[in-house]
Parts: sequence; C-alpha cells; structure tokens
Amino acid sequence: MHEDTRSPLSERPPEAAPCAAWADPAPLGLAGFALSTLLLSIVNTNLLKEPAAILPVLGVAAFYGGLAQFAAGLFEFRRGNTFAATAFVSFAAFWLSYWWIAPRVALAGDAHNALGLYLLGWAVFTAYMTVGALRVSLPVLAVFVLLTLTFLFLAIGSFQTGVPPHVMTQVGGWFGILTGLAAWYASAAGVINEAHGREVLPAWRREPGRSEPGAREERSV
Repeated sequence: MHEDTRSPLSERPPEAAPCAAWADPAPLGLAGFALSTLLLSIVNTNLLKEPAAILPVLGVAAFYGGLAQFAAGLFEFRRGNTFAATAFVSFAAFWLSYWWIAPRVALAGDAHNALGLYLLGWAVFTAYMTVGALRVSLPVLAVFVLLTLTFLFLAIGSFQTGVPPHVMTQVGGWFGILTGLAAWYASAAGVINEAHGREVLPAWRREPGRSEPGAREERSV
C-alpha cells in the first residue's frame, strides 16, 4: 500500500499570497513630460538658434516623453487611475507623433495651418483634462492650466508664417518652460516624499489617496 508522506501542514488550505505593492508611476511620467517640454519650449522661445537644436528634443521626445511616459500610463491603468492613465498615454502619443512629424515637415515644406490644427486639438484635450485636474493636486492643476495656454499660443503662432518664430510661438515657449518646471516640481514631490516617507515638498493634494493593493490608488499625476 502506498504510504501518504505528505506533511500535516500540507493539509492546510494554501494561504493567499500577499499582494505586491505597486510603485507610483506618476513621477516617472511627469519627469519625462517635464524634460521634453522644457527642451522644446526653449527652442520655441528662440533662445537657441542652432540649426540642429531640434535633434536633442526629438531624442528625448521619443524615448523619455514618449516611451517612458507610455509605460507610466499603462501602470496607471493597472492602478485604476483613469485620469493619470489617460493623461500619460495621450501625451506619450503626442511626443511620439511630434518625433515623427517634425523632421518630415522640415523636408516636406510649409504646413503651418495643419500644425496649427494639430496644436489646437491638443489644446482642447488639455483643457478638458484640466477640469479633471481640479480634483488631483495644485501642482498638477498648474501643469494643465499652463499647458493649455502653451498649446493655445503655439497653435496661434503656427497659423502665422515667418522666420524667426512668430511672437505667439515665442510666448507659447515661455509658457511651456513654466509648464515643464511645474511638472518637474510635481515629479520631485512624488519621488522625494515617497523616499522620505513624509511630505518634504508640499503636494497640496485635493483627495487623500489609499495605498491598499487593489484599491483605487492615490491620484498622483
């Protein structure tokens, strides 16, 4: 007769594996957005007049503003944060589309009206996302308000022609610099506060978050 060699412990029902904690992807997405926005905005202000100044912008736009932000958005979907997921994936798509469009426009010729429509569409998207940002935090709200104005001024500037960039494009560049700095602050607050386990940089959140696995987590984008 075959002897049952199982340990008495094996008769116990298996314990549920502890749920793994998910790191907050928002600081990564905000950092990728911030640096990409700052570099492009400095070019838009016409502070940099180097013919090849756009090349570092395109590189950062593709890999940091695009791919890293896209990854952050996917993790926000997993965390149940609709606002952050929509924002990160959408702006990742913006940076990837910009990376693809910019060099082709330079080769194809004048497309200022088409680019104006492109930027105006992003201004509309950012404007209604700003309504959602009212329930997130003050730094994030600042990012979306400033970004809406950035897209609006850039769209107006794109509908115009001329070299150097139209004055509205330059105004949009300055608003873009402010947008990037606000996004960097929001990213820094997320990283530093998490690392120190307390609020070192004020985040001024509108809704206290919950960190239980499986719960709707903190709206930190």
